[in-house]
Amino acid sequence: MNNGVIGLTKTKGKPKKKRQGWIHDIKTNPYLYVMMLPALVYWIIFNYIPTGGVIIAFKEFRFDLGIIRSPWVGMDNFRIFLGNERFINLIRMTAFYSIAFMFVGLVTSVGLALLLSEIGSKYFKKISHSLIFLPYFVSWVVVSFIAFALFNNRAGMLPALLSSIGINFNFYTTPWIWPFILTGATVWKSVGYGSIIYLAVITGTDPQLHESARVDGASVWQRIWHVSLPLLRPTIILLTIMSLAGILSTNGEMFFQLVGNNVMLHRTADTIDAHILRSILMPGGAIRFEQLAALGFFQQFIGFVMIMLVNTIVKVIAPERAIF
Repeated sequence: MNNGVIGLTKTKGKPKKKRQGWIHDIKTNPYLYVMMLPALVYWIIFNYIPTGGVIIAFKEFRFDLGIIRSPWVGMDNFRIFLGNERFINLIRMTAFYSIAFMFVGLVTSVGLALLLSEIGSKYFKKISHSLIFLPYFVSWVVVSFIAFALFNNRAGMLPALLSSIGINFNFYTTPWIWPFILTGATVWKSVGYGSIIYLAVITGTDPQLHESARVDGASVWQRIWHVSLPLLRPTIILLTIMSLAGILSTNGEMFFQLVGNNVMLHRTADTIDAHILRSILMPGGAIRFEQLAALGFFQQFIGFVMIMLVNTIVKVIAPERAIF
């Protein structure tokens, strides 16, 4: 009688499998680890071993004594630029441009990916994205000549066009307009490259999701808002968190090529990297080696703190979206 009653007899659970270590995993997948070995060696040699050189930031570096025997100065190299009002303004402008480039780049890259995903013709989509991706390979030297041809007050296209309607405007003596010009140049060069990942995410999603939305009568904008954007949200969060590592590191070459040594524009169009590049190239204005190391360490430390802080906030709000 009792044998026929379901659930009254105790059944022994399956024995838990013993957790295998990484040595067992190497024995199980030896070829995968062999394939990974060159990349691991590369990262150790070029990324981890040079990290020890950060000690230069705390020393008065002398080439004849080397890194180890150079005299220790502690935080003096950091006080030189952190106590300088000029560098405080540079830090502020660098953070402003990094956030502006990050936000505008995110909006334009996601928008471009969404628009390309809605194009029906496969060939037109590939040609369009290839043409938009092309400026990424144009160097900033070439972009500087394009900018000069557009904004030069003597023979520039835009000043000549404004002058024909009675407006005299000199771009190279007007500081307030250069944040817009620099942001536009950055977007023009990077939007095609930045949209690749988002377009790949959209392309790799299940097409039945969009088909179901169409059957339910959803318009194009409704499908973008309720289907595509939720699918892109994890990627957007991940790439945004990772981009915070360079919040105090901008493309110094861009600022150096487009703005150059125009002192009138440095008030609104200058960053830490551009200032360092100009200081190195100008006679008598070079920054000492240990000061450069201190400045680079400061930039990377702030980027690390920003990643950890934002990742912690994301972990509290949406734990499944956090990096770690």
